[in-house]
Amino acid sequence: MITSLSIKNYALIEKLTIDFSKGFSTITGETGAGKSIILGALGMVLGKRADLTSLKNKEEKCIIEAHFEISKYNLLSFFESNDLDYEPETIIRREILPSGKSRAFINDSPVNLQELQELSLFLIDIHSQQQTQELSDQNVQFDIIDAIASNKESILDYQVLLKTYKSDKAKLNSLLKRQSEARQEQEYNTFLLDELVTAQLKSGEQETLEANFEQLNNVEIIKESIDKSLAIANDEQIGVLNNLKEIKISLQKIAPFSTEYHSLLERITSLTIEFNDISDEMNRCSEKLINDPEQLDLISQKLQVIFNLQKKHQVNTVDELLEIQINLENSVLELGNIEEEIKALIQSTEQKTVTLDAISAIIHSNRLESIPVLSQKLIAILETLGMPNVRFKIELNETSTYFQNGKDELQFLFSANKGTDFGLLKKVASGGEMSRIMLAVKAILAQYSKLPTLIFDEIDTGVSGEIAIRMGEIMKEMSHEMQIFAITHLPQIAAKGNAHFKVFKSTDGENTQSELKLLNGQERVAEIAQMLSGTVVSESALNHAKALLN
Repeated sequence: MITSLSIKNYALIEKLTIDFSKGFSTITGETGAGKSIILGALGMVLGKRADLTSLKNKEEKCIIEAHFEISKYNLLSFFESNDLDYEPETIIRREILPSGKSRAFINDSPVNLQELQELSLFLIDIHSQQQTQELSDQNVQFDIIDAIASNKESILDYQVLLKTYKSDKAKLNSLLKRQSEARQEQEYNTFLLDELVTAQLKSGEQETLEANFEQLNNVEIIKESIDKSLAIANDEQIGVLNNLKEIKISLQKIAPFSTEYHSLLERITSLTIEFNDISDEMNRCSEKLINDPEQLDLISQKLQVIFNLQKKHQVNTVDELLEIQINLENSVLELGNIEEEIKALIQSTEQKTVTLDAISAIIHSNRLESIPVLSQKLIAILETLGMPNVRFKIELNETSTYFQNGKDELQFLFSANKGTDFGLLKKVASGGEMSRIMLAVKAILAQYSKLPTLIFDEIDTGVSGEIAIRMGEIMKEMSHEMQIFAITHLPQIAAKGNAHFKVFKSTDGENTQSELKLLNGQERVAEIAQMLSGTVVSESALNHAKALLN
């Protein structure tokens, strides 16, 4: 429960510190006095986003601090999982700096807003008029039924499994699409692959084939040129080899006379040896030269195959064709791998559907058992709130669809009077009826919830008189199990509180600020009398106020 709230430099509040007690507390005040500011400050400390408009004095920081007694609420695991110091009296603080930045602390440890919001879910439920309208929302209706059905753990297990099921299903659909596309391309890819495999391509062979083709295609010219060169080299009279020998003999005669002549002899000797090698090589080349039209035709055909493949695949080298061949082989293999993955995912999703169906069946069964309980409790409370003929028809239908909270569809039908047909809440329930139904729902949920504190923000909209008195009594009954606050305009409800706070504005020169005050006995009588009669408080209003308080 919240034990105190301190606010500094927030909206119209300059500085405020107020202590709260357990039980039922009521908060009253004129419209615009600042009740929404108090709620806004509390929302800030529970993780609502802030901005500079929250600052009363733009040059000073805003500080909002709330103390909570949490020893009875099994929150140690939350503090441990978030690496926070656990204290039975936990302090939450928000600071908004003039720069617009904000900071949050739990027991003086800095935290982010998400952590603050997670903790707040265990501490306070602030019920607004908007939430009353949300009662018509199917998700809210499911939350009510599931709270009574104790479905929380089952739904958490279901949601964890559903997430992995949807992930597997998405992967499966993606693979099936890829498989379909791959199959459409497979025939053509297989044809392309067969062409490349049949060609038996080898890296570097194009250059070798082109060289062999040039040689075989020009064998006669080559042979003629080599034979002519050999003739020039080996002619007995004027051949190059013979002339080199003659030069060598001449230089041998003068080599002893000078190192220069000796050097010339060495060079001509080397040249003679090199030329002999050249001549021998030309002989070997000449002997190898064969006019082979059949081989030339084979090489020409292979080159044509390569050129055609290069043109088809828009590449320039055999290496690029070999890379394409590898990619096509992988593509064909990939289809086989996809089929294996698809098989595994189908098996996985089928197993998950069996488990999802089993969990959702438990959820459905628990809901069916809780629906009569909810209807009976709602009717019992609403009869005391001036709705003696109220009826509910809560229809639960199991479907084949996996929703976020099970496989059920829900219709929450309502009839307020005898002889009227059932209809959807949002269509047939008035504002006052919706307020009473919401209070009844909160009163029932309080029996199942471990939440420490519940704040009602004008849940009494559309009611008055004896109904308001009974609403106040119900909230007081709820306060035996949890801390209850009611922001109200009705004296009948205000009188039921164990403690009564008043929000009011005060003016000091040009400065206006909102204040919150705990009323004593006499102040409380005066406040309730004023709520009954207006600005001019009559004796009868004072007597009526005392009667309400008694």
